[in-house]
Amino acid sequence: MNVDDISKTIIGCAIEVHKRLGPGLLESAYQECLFYELRQAGLEVQKEKPMPIVYKEVKLDHGYRIDLLVEDKVVVELKTVDALNEIHTAQVLTYLKLGNYKLGLLLNFQVAMLKDGIKRLIN
Repeated sequence: MNVDDISKTIIGCAIEVHKRLGPGLLESAYQECLFYELRQAGLEVQKEKPMPIVYKEVKLDHGYRIDLLVEDKVVVELKTVDALNEIHTAQVLTYLKLGNYKLGLLLNFQVAMLKDGIKRLIN
């Protein structure tokens, strides 16, 4: 499955979660429900995947974690904020760079319609 197909499935599952739950919950609730939906869709999903920082020859584990990593290809970062900002984008781009992943989805569930809370990022 290529990253575009994976991305479409992720977005479809996220829309389903948002339609059923609506905005206003904690990020962890959306994460658990999206994890469930993605697994039901037959995708390999890792939750809270550790993301160490490697600086020169030093590996630093500072507790950074990818919310969801799908098919070991697509980083999914969930937010429940009034508006996405540059630091949220930078976070996903950093995960893409550190993990050598090609595609990231930044999903903000604190919106009336989820399509307004989706940002697709490419490394």
